[in-house]
Parts: sequence; structure tokens; C-alpha cells
Amino acid sequence: MGREDGCNVIISDRQVSRRHAKIDRRGGKTYLQDLASKNGTCVNGLPVEEEIEIKDGDVIQVALAASFLYVATDSTMPLDFEGTAPRQGRIRLNPADHSVWVNEKTVDPPLSIHQYRFLELLILRGGGLVNREDVIGSVWPGEDTGGITDQAIDALVRRLRDRLKEVDPDREYILTIRGHGFRLANSV
Repeated sequence: MGREDGCNVIISDRQVSRRHAKIDRRGGKTYLQDLASKNGTCVNGLPVEEEIEIKDGDVIQVALAASFLYVATDSTMPLDFEGTAPRQGRIRLNPADHSVWVNEKTVDPPLSIHQYRFLELLILRGGGLVNREDVIGSVWPGEDTGGITDQAIDALVRRLRDRLKEVDPDREYILTIRGHGFRLANSV
């Protein structure tokens, strides 16, 4: 996969290296390797640092340019697939009452409305990038956003990270992509 014409999967985006990543099938298994790309490759929200085996249902993200759902040749496409990976993971939301579960544990006390809206935005993006303008539009909809600073957004992110760590201290769910925004590492 990459920008180069000789690649089997061409992704025409400047964030993608000419030869970005390689998928190889050996011994009935499928492996993914990042080819020392500048902007990296992730599987289920986790960076690929060495060759790894990928399995049916894994989400492969190439830089911030493209995401793919890996479906094995002996599998069928999930019925709920609508162009993005199924939105399941360690964090689950109930929009009816704004409750949140992290790793099957309820977040209590509940998140603030701003924290909930930000987390909901991250989940809806399915591991994709959320920039600061997206955050402002989703977290403070219809409000005068002229006074919302980068520091206010950073404080919101920090508070939400702290709340998630209260329930699952061993994981970092919200990743900062410097100069671009945020994304959620919500793999099972």
C-alpha cells in the first residue's frame, strides 16, 4: 500500500509514503508490516511497530488518510457494515441516558455533557481523526464559539482522559496527533 503507482493499493494522499505498508499472506495467515513510513500505520488504533498478524474484523489505518476493514477471504462481510468499521470496543455509550461503560464498568459519576459529546464524536469517527474545529462544533453546538480557546479544548481532553483512567488506568484511549487533532484507540 502506498502512493507509488507500483503499489497494489494506491492511496493518493500526501500523508501516505510512496511505499507505506505491506500485507503478506503466508501459511494461511495474513501479516501487516509498516515500511518505515513517515506517518505510520495502525491496527485497531494501535501503532504497528513490527510485522503483526491481522485477523478478520481488524481496522487498518494508513496515516490519517485511509482506514480499511480487513475481511478474511473465508469470511462474509458484516451485515452492519456501512462504509466504516463496526463501532464496538472497550468504550460503549448509551445515548438514551448518556451513560458510558469502559471495559464493562460504568463511569460513575457520569461524564459532563461536554465530555460526553466529545467522547461521542470520537466514537462516531471510529478511530479517525477529529480536529479542533470538529470538537468545537460537536461539543458546543449552537453556542458562540469565539471564546473557545485551544487551552479550553486541551483542558476538556485532559479531564476526559482522567475520567477514563479512573475506570481503566492501564489504557490510553484518547491519542493526540500533534498538529492535527485527536483520535480514539477503542479496540477490544
